[in-house]
Amino acid sequence: MVIAMLFIASPVFAQVSGADATAAAKAWAIPIGASIGMGIAAGIAGLGQGRIAGSAAEALARNPGARPAIQLALILGLAFVESLVLFTFVMIFLKAA
Repeated sequence: MVIAMLFIASPVFAQVSGADATAAAKAWAIPIGASIGMGIAAGIAGLGQGRIAGSAAEALARNPGARPAIQLALILGLAFVESLVLFTFVMIFLKAA
């Protein structure tokens, strides 16, 4: 798929010269880089949320009496991780726009 994309993109870059080539390269690179960055941020956040939920489930299994405190920590942790993904989305949106 990457090779096919390179073959499709190469005639586009061949048609422009000089300063236009730099602008064309940036026009292609920014959305691709933003997509990769958002994918990495969402993937790593998903891993983090899975670890948070797994640790909370393990803590509840060990000490069911501490449910309110564990649930509060779980919700706060998930909210913080999700806010980092949303901040990443906003930064990428501002850079790509």
